[in-house]
Amino acid sequence: MHVLAETAAKAPSSTRSTRELRSLYDQQSELVRKVATRRGLWIAVVAYLGYSLTDYLFIADVARSTITARFIVGLGALCILEFLLRRKAMANTIDVASAISVSTGYLVWLVMAQMTEDRAAFSYYMVFGAIFMMSVNLFFRFRSSVAIASSAANMIIFIGALCVFAPMAFTHKLIMGAFCISCFIFTAYVNLELNKERYKVFLNALEASLQQAAADERGNALLHLSNTDSLTGLENRRAIDQRLRDYWQRWLDDGASFAVLLIDVDYFKHYNDCYGHQQGDQCLVTISEHLQQTASSCGAVIGRYGGEEFIVIKSASSLDDMKELAEAIRRGVAEMALPHQHRRDGTPIITVSVGVSHTRSEIKQVDKVVHEADRALYAAKAGGRNVVAVFDVTDSKYSVDREDVAATLKIALDQKLVSLVYQPIRNMQTGMLDGAEALMRLKMLDGTPVGPDVFIPIAERTGAIVALGRWAIRTTCSDLLVTDLVRVASVNVSPMELKKPGFADYVAAILAEFEVDGGRLAFEITEGVELEIDQDLVRCISDLRKLGVQVWLDDFGTGFAGLSWLRLIDFDTVKIDRSFLHDSHTDRGRRMLLDIITLLRNRGVSILVEGVETAEHQRLMLQYGIHYLQGYHIARPAPADQLATNNVLPFLETKKNVG
Repeated sequence: MHVLAETAAKAPSSTRSTRELRSLYDQQSELVRKVATRRGLWIAVVAYLGYSLTDYLFIADVARSTITARFIVGLGALCILEFLLRRKAMANTIDVASAISVSTGYLVWLVMAQMTEDRAAFSYYMVFGAIFMMSVNLFFRFRSSVAIASSAANMIIFIGALCVFAPMAFTHKLIMGAFCISCFIFTAYVNLELNKERYKVFLNALEASLQQAAADERGNALLHLSNTDSLTGLENRRAIDQRLRDYWQRWLDDGASFAVLLIDVDYFKHYNDCYGHQQGDQCLVTISEHLQQTASSCGAVIGRYGGEEFIVIKSASSLDDMKELAEAIRRGVAEMALPHQHRRDGTPIITVSVGVSHTRSEIKQVDKVVHEADRALYAAKAGGRNVVAVFDVTDSKYSVDREDVAATLKIALDQKLVSLVYQPIRNMQTGMLDGAEALMRLKMLDGTPVGPDVFIPIAERTGAIVALGRWAIRTTCSDLLVTDLVRVASVNVSPMELKKPGFADYVAAILAEFEVDGGRLAFEITEGVELEIDQDLVRCISDLRKLGVQVWLDDFGTGFAGLSWLRLIDFDTVKIDRSFLHDSHTDRGRRMLLDIITLLRNRGVSILVEGVETAEHQRLMLQYGIHYLQGYHIARPAPADQLATNNVLPFLETKKNVG
């Protein structure tokens, strides 16, 4: 558009661009020209009538006639002008009518004034009138053609009157004619320059407006980009935060409650690692399109909140409606059946977990609503993924804020907020307390206990698990092995600990410090954790084995990679998850449990069954010839100083009764 403006200013009028600009100029100046012509004609008529006084001074004998003619022509011109304006005539039509009025006014005055007896006064007076009538064009915004035609008409009228009516010498007539022509040339030039200047002003204004429009467009584009996620096209976190503030303000002002849904793609890191980031991006785009359709259908706002996490905000008439929306989102993504063959839970498709929260009277900040949705999402993921969780302040699992837990973990060791209890492991053949598993416990500063299912994942996420794990190893060796309370003590280890450089060296230092044989210490690796069997892990396990440390596989059967673990790593002991024992009340459950036991025996590993909570459980395990048992029926977790009370006699008596 800038180039178009320059072309219009420089190119000849025959070019199409110039005609277009001229047409645009005429359109934009239409109203301005009408206003200018109206004002100009009124001024001209007032001046025309005002010169009636000079008629009395110079041609008094015909003044009455000339003044009458002035009023007839002037008022007639104004009436015609107002009529045309009322009929919404074009500016060109009004300009031509006004120009004709000017020329008519001069011609009528000449006809009436030439009848005076004072011919000498008339001869000079008519010259003055001609000059005025030609210069009066400057009162208007006539187009150059109209202005020149009007001035030319006045000049011709004057020269004709000069030749016919003026009683002066020929030389004087030539001088007067030349003077009138020079006035015509002057006024025509001035009018041309004024029109050129007006057109230039228009072009400059047009260019400025186009530049402003371009700047506004760029600004809007930048604003759109700053509020839009570049991958999915959804609103980004910046835009969503503003949306949240708007919803929150309506909640404060009008009590319009709303709900927040946080949606996380399950095992997306594994998807990226296995299928590649380009395929991962396409997966997110596909999911975002589905989420947008679902959210738009119910008038909700949706955005990408970061990574593989999306957020939906909706006015909530009832919590049940939000549950239905969350379930529709979860179900819809599952029904898309996007393949994901590398998940750790065996589900072969992409799924999402959804956390839901809503406004309540006790919430004082909008961030709290999002935070509660995040806590619900965390609970959904901890609950097995591909589920919907709604934040419930009365639910015990939400009783402790994750941020408070994360802060507490930083000071837990210094403030002695963390402790260990030990769950005994019985040898079914001897009845002896053959080992114990170290279980970590945490309490808040106010004494509120926090379950391991809550604080362990937070410790892993924040990195606090490394310090806590090393403390647990040292404390277990000190409590159980140095005092010979048990033959073997097991400690759960996090994947982060195993991959941490120097872990095996730390274990070696602890064993040397307490003069404990490595075979008395066992590390439990949970099958269900998201852990790749990579070189760092294999190297760490190899280093631990060189120390004589035992490696156990925990919760066998709950994850997707159990058989791979058994194939790649020689475990000393495998712990069968409690869920299989608890399902043994059915024929199908017993057959499955027996199949697992047979598989592990074929691998040549020691078998430990956890979750023994009834005498029937114990009787079944004796029937299956299991070596080691663990569970509440065997012994409950207890501090180290209470393990001595879990002696062999009560157990042997129980064995006799159930045998």
